[in-house]
Amino acid sequence: QVQLVESGGSLVQAGGSLRLSCAASGGTFSEYAMGWFRQRPGKEREFIAAIGWNGADTYYSYSVKDRFTISRDNAKNTMYLQMSSLKPEDTAVYLCTADRVGTSAVRDGRSDYWGQGTQVTVSS
Repeated sequence: QVQLVESGGSLVQAGGSLRLSCAASGGTFSEYAMGWFRQRPGKEREFIAAIGWNGADTYYSYSVKDRFTISRDNAKNTMYLQMSSLKPEDTAVYLCTADRVGTSAVRDGRSDYWGQGTQVTVSS
């Protein structure tokens, strides 16, 4: 059973930057594809980014491509989301997710494991 804990969410001004972390425990981190989703009030959960087990393959949604960067450190069992040029519409709860099948399952929202989320609020 994998446990995922997100951190790093905060209140930030538009145009600012923030780095989220997702710490994993209870499994062999390097065997899992990982990803980030976000959920805005009244909206469906939205795919943001995914990364393969070794970090070589990354995928982004159109809405964050060129502004957000996903990465992972398998030695630290941690995944990151570096967010820059933040906009008020990026305000959401950001959740990390993990799945052994691969990035396809992560991107489709079919992951086995999810964190509780961390709140990001971008003020205008």
